[in-house]
Amino acid sequence: MRPYNTSQVRLSDERAYDIIVRPIVTEKSSLGSQFGQVTFEVTLDATKPEIKVAVERLFDRKVKAVNTVLTKGKVKRFRGKLGKRSDYKKAIVTFEDGQDIDVTQGV
Repeated sequence: MRPYNTSQVRLSDERAYDIIVRPIVTEKSSLGSQFGQVTFEVTLDATKPEIKVAVERLFDRKVKAVNTVLTKGKVKRFRGKLGKRSDYKKAIVTFEDGQDIDVTQGV
């Protein structure tokens, strides 16, 4: 695994708060907590090094790896009319050993 060059990432505090939209708490994402993983919804234009710096800055924990998933919105019907759900990006953040956070608690 190639480490990210986060020393060149310039990130303001406002951008760090904008990158992390919300934690995703589902049955599947909570299974990752056994391995020190937390899943966040992030902005579509966020990169892996930016996500790593933002999480380290906001939660004061050491990040080991960041995996991202771009989920395309589904086309759905509502009262006979076609609509489309929004696209969103998920980031699965793996923390170093002993650096886990609890997203069920308030920040």
